[in-house]
Parts: sequence; C-alpha cells; structure tokens
Amino acid sequence: MTLRFAAALPLSSALVGKVRHQRQLTPAANDNFCDRNPDLLLRDALKHFATHGLGAARVARQEAERAFFAGDRQSYTHWLGICRTLDRRMAAALSAQADRTAR
Repeated sequence: MTLRFAAALPLSSALVGKVRHQRQLTPAANDNFCDRNPDLLLRDALKHFATHGLGAARVARQEAERAFFAGDRQSYTHWLGICRTLDRRMAAALSAQADRTAR
C-alpha cells in the first residue's frame, strides 16, 4: 500500500480565504408600512392575534372600519396597521374602500 502526502494549501486559496472576501449580506428589510415604531405595531398585532386567532385580521378590519366611520383617524391608522401586519391584501382593500368613501 502506498502512502500519499497532501500538502496543506496556502490560506489565500483555502475556503476560509474565499469566504472572507465575499460581500457582506444586508439585513432583511420589512416591507410592511408602519408610520410609528414597527416593534410596537408588531407587538400589538401579535397580542391581537393571540386573542382572536385566525380571524384576527377580520376583527382588525372591523375595528378600523368602526374607527373610520366614527371619524377617529388615529384609531383607524392603528387598526389599519394591525390589519396590514396580519393580512396585507385585506388592508389594501380596506384602504382603497376608505379612499373611495372619503371622496
């Protein structure tokens, strides 16, 4: 049986050397719209989801509609943000409906 000698590769050609020269990855971006602290909105949305389960987006939409027709813009924006966090399409439909109603 013959023995073969494999010399160590220089650091520049080793895998570690190649990995070191790769570009840095940027952190993931959150594409959800939020005009206030996104962490607070996420916390509120998770609490709302814990309370209402899979119907949480529907309930948030109802609360947003209730606030919109009551003229409470701040509550409307809050509930729309929660609805957007849970279901972006439903929030887009609600926002479009509110825009049509406001005209």
